Amino acid sequence: MSALGVTLEQASRIVDLALERGRALGLAPLTVAVLDAGGHLTALKREDGSSLLRPQIAMGKAWGALGMGFGSRTLGQRAANAPVFYNALFDASGGRLVPAAGGVLIRDAAGGIIGAVGISGDSSDKDEDCAIAGIKGAGLTADPGVAG
Repeated sequence: MSALGVTLEQASRIVDLALERGRALGLAPLTVAVLDAGGHLTALKREDGSSLLRPQIAMGKAWGALGMGFGSRTLGQRAANAPVFYNALFDASGGRLVPAAGGVLIRDAAGGIIGAVGISGDSSDKDEDCAIAGIKGAGLTADPGVAG
């Protein structure tokens, strides 16, 4: 993990670029959250028309990715294959994990995890696409994880 983590400037850029990608694709209103490596909220924007629970869902996708060390898409796939373990994990986390695509780790140039992005608002695949676009556009490495 990087000593500095994702900066406010980087987080703000990621959010804006992810929202820009969503608008270019004509997606439903999105909510984008960026957490630092410790799981603390660094930046969040909720587009007009984005529903009530979207901030919590976006943060849950990012928090789950950080907590498990892989993208929330993989979290969802693994939860489907090991429901007893993941039910215990959800309980242990106070229900903070959201096991659906859209939570993507942010890595620095050395490969260290410096934070995560979570997006909610459209289909999970499209949410993930926007997260990756925001991270890459900010000059960082997006790590959505690999199923396994």
